[in-house]
Amino acid sequence: MSDPSDEQAALVEHSALELSDLIHRREVSCVEVMTAFLAQIERYNPVLNAIVALRDRTDLLAEAGERDAELAVGRSRGWMHGLPHAVKDLAAAKGLAHTCGSRIFADRIAETDDLVVARIRAAGAIIIGKTNTPEFGLGSQTYNDVWGTTGNPYDPSRTAGGSSGGAAAALAARMVPVADGSDNMGSLRNPPAFTNVIGVRPSWGRVPEPGFIPYGSVSGPMGRTTADVAMLLSTMSGPHASAPLGIGEDPAYLAADLGRQYRGTRIAWVGDWDGYLATEPGVLALCESALATFEELGCQVEMARPAFAPHEIWRSYLAWRSWGNLRYVPLYEDAATRALMKPELVWEIERGLQLSALDLTRAAAVRDAWYAALVTFFESYDYVVAPSAQVFPFDKAIHWPESVNGRPMDTYHRWMETVVPWTMAGHPVAAMPAGFDARGLPTGIQIIGPRHGDHDVLQLAHGYETASPVMDRTLPPLLARDL
Repeated sequence: MSDPSDEQAALVEHSALELSDLIHRREVSCVEVMTAFLAQIERYNPVLNAIVALRDRTDLLAEAGERDAELAVGRSRGWMHGLPHAVKDLAAAKGLAHTCGSRIFADRIAETDDLVVARIRAAGAIIIGKTNTPEFGLGSQTYNDVWGTTGNPYDPSRTAGGSSGGAAAALAARMVPVADGSDNMGSLRNPPAFTNVIGVRPSWGRVPEPGFIPYGSVSGPMGRTTADVAMLLSTMSGPHASAPLGIGEDPAYLAADLGRQYRGTRIAWVGDWDGYLATEPGVLALCESALATFEELGCQVEMARPAFAPHEIWRSYLAWRSWGNLRYVPLYEDAATRALMKPELVWEIERGLQLSALDLTRAAAVRDAWYAALVTFFESYDYVVAPSAQVFPFDKAIHWPESVNGRPMDTYHRWMETVVPWTMAGHPVAAMPAGFDARGLPTGIQIIGPRHGDHDVLQLAHGYETASPVMDRTLPPLLARDL
């Protein structure tokens, strides 16, 4: 007779789409799937602190049983029917804590679902809790005074990145099948690089966001396979009346026809922008070794970068980011809530308050010029590839690297500048694993596509996944030693 724990371990190793198929063919029950993932959470979350505000086990199993009863009479809510899902704690999920990692909102309970959460729930997912995030999502290191610090499954003493660090760590540790996240400055790219999973920052407007000004943040998916990520992106995407800048296409095609031929496809490798970006030794070498996979697919890869000064992009980004963080000014103006803010948020707000209309006009002009330069660049290249991170996962007791390879970082986020150009352009990006250093620490690459080319990016990501020697589902040592 097989050990039940062995059967549970086998279940959590399946991709989300494989689990969906098993559930819908009734080869496994939703209760069995929920039991397996809750066992994984019980085993590894005390070490990693990736999932927070976990719901009661009895309630979750009862909800899974209800999903099984629905299938028994031929009713499926969608491809995520019965799959456990944890929502990033920047998003609202009805009835769950919605702290944003801030002591200001430590006791807040969401009264409604955000649109993305509602779509995931409507697809059949069972919301089991939240995933940890830095305070208000600021910084690519997941720690806060409400829930604590998240560790990396490849070395729990190190960070899993951020701000979707809890989601990435939970995904890598097989505590959830897929994960949602959001990305302003690499939050769907740096955590996947640090945890050897896949993330997609979609085009602006692909996943609907309210408002008329694209400050930089978008919601998107993470997974362990490109097919899973594409399917979750199609679930999260689609037009909505609340999003005036939303893309009006039916999103179903995003998860279809991922296979294609790449002979003659032109790829530009931007690297460290001719030494402009500070990188930890070993990062670029691993990323460059991954380029061979694209060549094996038939792509033509060459070192090239757009004709634009990267420091101008950075200066423009700083203005947009601080401007966007002025939404927290009411909390800043109250001395009691300001005292509960992390220093980086206070810095962002105070910098934003110093911006003039002329500053913002100039920042907008630079962004427009950068976008135009990228349009011209994509006339010569089909894709751009860049590092997803400039450092390897670092000690989680450190809030942020103060220097990289001997070069001081002048802000709390300068060490993540590699993601900024693509945020500012609004182009789609897939974050893919690139391999491990001698310490077993992972890093990754960004695949950047043309405007609204989310499906193109997913196709190349799928081709890379299929051909790459580093996409071998290498288990984190934390898990591997328990097998």
